[in-house]
Amino acid sequence: MCDVNQTEVTEFLILGFYGLYKYKSLLFILFLFCYLMILAGNLLIIVLVSTNHNLNTPMFYFLKHLAVADILSTMTIVPMMLNVILYDMKEVPVRICIFQLHIVFIFGFSPIILLTIMSYDRYLAICRPMHYNSIMQPHVCFKMVLGSWFLNFIFSFEIIFVWRLEFCGSNTIDHFYCDFELLLELAASDTHLVTLVDFVLCIIGGVIPLVLILISYLSIFFVIMILSSTSGLSKAFSTCGSHLTTVCIYYGTLFMIYMSPSNDRSSSTNKFLSLLYIVVSPMMNPIIYSLRNQEIRRTLHQMFRKC
Repeated sequence: MCDVNQTEVTEFLILGFYGLYKYKSLLFILFLFCYLMILAGNLLIIVLVSTNHNLNTPMFYFLKHLAVADILSTMTIVPMMLNVILYDMKEVPVRICIFQLHIVFIFGFSPIILLTIMSYDRYLAICRPMHYNSIMQPHVCFKMVLGSWFLNFIFSFEIIFVWRLEFCGSNTIDHFYCDFELLLELAASDTHLVTLVDFVLCIIGGVIPLVLILISYLSIFFVIMILSSTSGLSKAFSTCGSHLTTVCIYYGTLFMIYMSPSNDRSSSTNKFLSLLYIVVSPMMNPIIYSLRNQEIRRTLHQMFRKC
């Protein structure tokens, strides 16, 4: 409950990059270019996988859904960020702010679960090649993806606890979107339950998938070491290279954000680390798969020749 001398907050003031107002035109152009690159690159992956039969494999099927998740998660945050940059700061109703956070939670876990499924796919392709086609049937892949999206919606229900919070007094969020930690700091209600639920979900939705990915790649590593032929080694590395690079970038940014104490970080550092997760990672994924994957390069070459 708000005290007598406190007024209930109905709007949050998103400050954005308030220390860089004189560079707002440059920032706007830069992030708009990154946003268009994210949309174009991931849409290209979706179109290529959906329209070419030579990319009709489980790995590319999962990659297509990863591209969808990257587009949706970016569309949730970047347009507001561009609006905040353009108008220096922005007032956002509390309900809209929490709703944005809900959407961020839904799509935030998507890449983690999909990357875990893709690591299992690579494990089967290299460690159990004789059973790969019998296990990774189209209906099994569909159920895996459907299950990943279902888990995302389940995890996002922690936002119910945020809807019950009350906000009084200060309404300033020193970020370019409605950040979860900053929102809890502004809450006048008890946030221990929300923090506990968030911690449990981070373990289930973040740490456990990472352990499964590590187990998959350790198994792959031991099998690769057994391979004596140079062609076998080259094929194994080319098969896993793109996915492993994506995993390193994605979890690398998450570790930088969550492993360092938030109290010791400045607001500028928080914004920079969030940009790595929100902008850089979705923009790099199509580039990584386009440059490192022979099938996608070949399909792109054929498409340009037809054009």
